[in-house]
Amino acid sequence: MSANNPFARLPEAASFTVTSTTVADGAAWPSAQRSAGVPGGKDVSPQLSWSGAPEGTRSYAVTVYDPDAPTGSGFWHWAVADIPAAVTELPEGAGDDTGPGLPEGAFQLPNDARAARYIGAAPPAGHGPHRYFVVVHALDVESIGIPADATPAVLGFTMAGHILGRAVLTATAETPA
Repeated sequence: MSANNPFARLPEAASFTVTSTTVADGAAWPSAQRSAGVPGGKDVSPQLSWSGAPEGTRSYAVTVYDPDAPTGSGFWHWAVADIPAAVTELPEGAGDDTGPGLPEGAFQLPNDARAARYIGAAPPAGHGPHRYFVVVHALDVESIGIPADATPAVLGFTMAGHILGRAVLTATAETPA
């Protein structure tokens, strides 16, 4: 696991709280949240709840990112944009192919596997432990104004000037050699 901090070069933001009934902060992903390409993996997005967002929050975005992937740019596992400010929870499984648990108006962007859905953790065998930053971003706009086929990196770039707060939960995964 590298010391790479994915927030080090981003603007400072107030912190608020994100929790999950699926995974505890700092704990390993359960098998259901691992990639379907890993034994027992099912590509099921985690349940998330958040509270304490800064005043003025008009929408949220949720991202799941692995900075430890051996790519030079990490790996985006999930990105959801335009979650209304009144929503403070996503149910487990909301990130499947049809996004059944996503609120009206919210949409999933294609991840680094080019699928507009959650894709679970699958670090290369023997590569060591990977961190998965599950982040709820509180934004000062109702819509971030990007197309549904944009990348999570474009989402990050576009919302950088609109982030009021950031709630972070970190999960881990490792595939033995």
